[in-house]
Amino acid sequence: MPYNKKILWFYIISLAFLGINIFFIYKENYLFSLVPFLLLMVLFAFFALDKLILLIIFLVPLSVPLREIVPGLPFDMYMPTEPMIVGIMLIFILKLILQKNYDTRVLKHPISIAIYLNLIWLLVTSLTSTMPIVSIKYLLVRVWFISTFYFMTIQLFRNYENIRKYIWLYTVGIIIVVFYTEYNHLSYGLLDQKSANFVCSPFYSDHTSYGAALAFLTPVLIGFVISKYYKSTTKLFVFIGTVIILVGLVLSYTRAAWLSLVVAIGVLILVLLKIKFRTVLLVFISLLILFFSFKTQLFIYLESNKQDSSSNFTQQIESMTNIASDASNLERINRWSSALRMYDERPIFGFGPGTYMFNYAPYQMSYEKTIISTNAGDMGNAHSEYIGALAESGTLGALTYLLILIATLYTALTLYSKLKSREHKILILSLTLGLITYYIHGFLNNFLDTDKISALFWGYTAAIIAIELYHKDEIEKKELEQISKE
Repeated sequence: MPYNKKILWFYIISLAFLGINIFFIYKENYLFSLVPFLLLMVLFAFFALDKLILLIIFLVPLSVPLREIVPGLPFDMYMPTEPMIVGIMLIFILKLILQKNYDTRVLKHPISIAIYLNLIWLLVTSLTSTMPIVSIKYLLVRVWFISTFYFMTIQLFRNYENIRKYIWLYTVGIIIVVFYTEYNHLSYGLLDQKSANFVCSPFYSDHTSYGAALAFLTPVLIGFVISKYYKSTTKLFVFIGTVIILVGLVLSYTRAAWLSLVVAIGVLILVLLKIKFRTVLLVFISLLILFFSFKTQLFIYLESNKQDSSSNFTQQIESMTNIASDASNLERINRWSSALRMYDERPIFGFGPGTYMFNYAPYQMSYEKTIISTNAGDMGNAHSEYIGALAESGTLGALTYLLILIATLYTALTLYSKLKSREHKILILSLTLGLITYYIHGFLNNFLDTDKISALFWGYTAAIIAIELYHKDEIEKKELEQISKE
């Protein structure tokens, strides 16, 4: 096509778009303005998929619910990330069908097999669900998160530098949110615990998911600080970024996040003492048995604690064990009790993935309700990845989820014990501790149905597999070469 004709067509298309867009804006419909952005994303997906994934990771902490942009919609999703995730997932599947060149070692990995089992069971329980449409939607969300943040990201991590880029891009995104949150927090006073619950909105639905993401990042960023990977000038920025994340974590007043970091430190001590994985697992199982054996005495003791949530950090920590008057703790017990009653009624298939909030109301007991209890299903879910899975997808739903966690921990800790590279060991251990913060947080909340946490949960898991498959020998060889030169 002659150059002049190309210019002519450019102006015709541009003017046509402007005219159509002005019409839609006049009708107060602003979605058509996204068309150029969508076309740009399609081009990226076909010709620079790795850069598009990294862009999504940066945008994840900054994404906002669609209802914040267009109120009154009957559905919701995080914008702009979820449409982008769905789009690149479809392109990824198309590429797989056409090229058939995906690494079979990833497909056959024990963690991948555990994921398949979980997804298969979620599909089964979606078909037997009390609300099949809700469950299928929930399953699709899980599939596109796993496709993007796990399977596609593993291939992104064939380039070792991309692991650090992935983490840093999320970190930079959430640092912007930290500044936004603390700016809002200042108007109430930085030491005001109650305002911490909502000042991170609309980027994070509440302080608990915000705190979970900050806790997720903390071990890895500390690992970056103590490693010798970065030069002194760069390390200063690494240190500053880590401090910002820690300040955000403290001022989030998220008790579950604080607790998860304490447990991660405990795991770190066990690893450094070289205590075997099976020993840790046996101790954990023994503690569970002891808990259920003496739970009555334990609850009597906990009920003696009357300290409610507070802006005082010491009192806030003390309130973690208050199951006598703290509304947040009591509501969790109410949600868990309702979930367990649901599980007792449907132990095999559950009520269906994603349906807890629509079904739990009749299973609440009047004596367990709190001032924040509701029958409307509009105040969140079961507040536990584990108990929620029991209620929604039965015994196998919870067991297959646990299988993913066990397979990941076993892979990571086994790999850590075999590695000789100091930098490599620090990164693997940091990623593992980051995952453990959410494994613990998952007892008290559940956020895997959001991109905010899924990006880190599946991304860290992908990084562990990528290091095992693609970088273990390569980096150790480079380190040995460097030592021989010295």
